[in-house]
Amino acid sequence: MIRKLITILILVPLAVLLVALAVANRQTVIVSFDPFDATQPAFALPLPLFALMLALATAGVIVGGAAAWLRQSKWLSRARRLESEARRLRAENEHLRGRIETAELLGSSLPVVDAPRLTIPPPA
Repeated sequence: MIRKLITILILVPLAVLLVALAVANRQTVIVSFDPFDATQPAFALPLPLFALMLALATAGVIVGGAAAWLRQSKWLSRARRLESEARRLRAENEHLRGRIETAELLGSSLPVVDAPRLTIPPPA
């Protein structure tokens, strides 16, 4: 509910601003892609000024989003790797719990591995 309210509070003024921009900038401009001949360009495109501004803003949002996504790719891959490791460890944990419960039901104890004790030598 709050998310919808915040969205409305942001999108409605933004839509009003975009409509005002389009109405105020209806004149046609020539967009030239020929840097060598300004009078007779090889490729020129007449566009309303508001369409040019909206297209450039959209392109900026897309390029910025792509840059942010590429920057986050190492974190996303790390998160995927850690999630798969966590899934594997959960499965192993459930398997070992099942073995313990089975051993307790049968009345036997699991084998205990005698590991050598760690000794720390005295300082020299």
